[in-house]
Amino acid sequence: SDPLGLNAAPAEGGDGNLGNGQRKRRSSEEQGAGPNSFKRTKVEPTTPISPSTPGVKPWSSAPDEKQVPTTTPTTPSPAPAPYRPAVIYWDLDVQTNAVIRERSAANHLPSHPEIELQRAQLVTKLRQHYHELCHQREGIDPPRESFNRWLLERKVIDKGLDPLLPSECEPAVSPSMFREVMNDIPIRLSRIKYKEEARKLLFKYAEAAKRMIDSRNASPESRKVVKWNAEDTMNWLRRDHSASKEDYMDRLEHLRQQCGPHVTAVAKDSVEGICSKIYQLSAEYSRRLRQTHLSLLQDPSTETCASPPQSRLVYCYPVRLAIPTPALPRVELHFENDVACLRFKGEMVKVNRGHFSKLVISVSSVITWLTRCMCLQAMFGSGANEGFGLQGALPVTVFEALNRQFGVTFECFASPLNCYFKQFCSAFPDIDGFFGSRG
Repeated sequence: SDPLGLNAAPAEGGDGNLGNGQRKRRSSEEQGAGPNSFKRTKVEPTTPISPSTPGVKPWSSAPDEKQVPTTTPTTPSPAPAPYRPAVIYWDLDVQTNAVIRERSAANHLPSHPEIELQRAQLVTKLRQHYHELCHQREGIDPPRESFNRWLLERKVIDKGLDPLLPSECEPAVSPSMFREVMNDIPIRLSRIKYKEEARKLLFKYAEAAKRMIDSRNASPESRKVVKWNAEDTMNWLRRDHSASKEDYMDRLEHLRQQCGPHVTAVAKDSVEGICSKIYQLSAEYSRRLRQTHLSLLQDPSTETCASPPQSRLVYCYPVRLAIPTPALPRVELHFENDVACLRFKGEMVKVNRGHFSKLVISVSSVITWLTRCMCLQAMFGSGANEGFGLQGALPVTVFEALNRQFGVTFECFASPLNCYFKQFCSAFPDIDGFFGSRG
């Protein structure tokens, strides 16, 4: 019933006592040591793992502490059907050996389904604006995954308060978005397999470059260079019908070298305008979301958290909030074969049932899990395979070897979805902290 070991007492029996029928892999300490394995000396901090600070509303206590899950009348507890994942990609029995300085509670606003639903809608709206701007100003589709990469790039440097929407970045014009849009001007260059494709692409590029230089405020020199090269290419295409694919590709590369700098010069201001407009809209959406969030929490500034009285060494513990979580609304839950379906205000999120069993530990966690799914859905989009290549993963055998041979118990870049250890850092501590994120 508590696969993460955050709230409930550890099971005293064998595998038969594990909730939801889940049978986890034996902990790494129980596995037989290999010929190259060794046992590390364990450093024992002299202070508690999970310090208690007045005014702090922790998401969870230390893994070893017993806690009775509580429910409220507004959040009835659904009873997931017993389920046993066919394959398990995690080992939550591995205890942490990471020691940190005791820290004060985080100032993130506690997550809420209402806010996450609104955030998802605003991010979708921002995607649509990006698509429209690329069409209206440059006549192209936005580069594939460029919006997702923009979110990731902005998040690294953003000093704003929203966990997803950028609002305080320098520079305002994103280098990655500018570069990717500019690479598709005047047309997108796709991979070429056949000679006819190369011939057609060369013709389209010459035609688009000439049309673009005619319609923009270009210098006489730029007009002269682009028009001459475009017309020369057209004449070559009309008279040479025996050229190979390589000939067409060489000609296309030559045309890009000659026309590219002039096309970039006339498109620069327009593309910078696209990047700047998207950033300004994102900052406006971020401010609007925060105002709604603060009004929903009903003046959270009354809840403050003092800094730790002294800097003590403790075992690394999950992020905890200085602001208490408000009463959360009801979320509908049902199962369809190996999929858990969660519905809130007409929005449905479907989750692999094995991972759902890994994450669900109480009613509040079900709701928090839904908010996280909404957040991820907003970030990576709803298109087929969108965001599929934006993560890196390791096989289970690698994690087992890292733990057994080198004593690794902690992941620096993970999420509740893909973590192998229960100790990890992640991109959204305001939501992931419920599931053990260290920040």
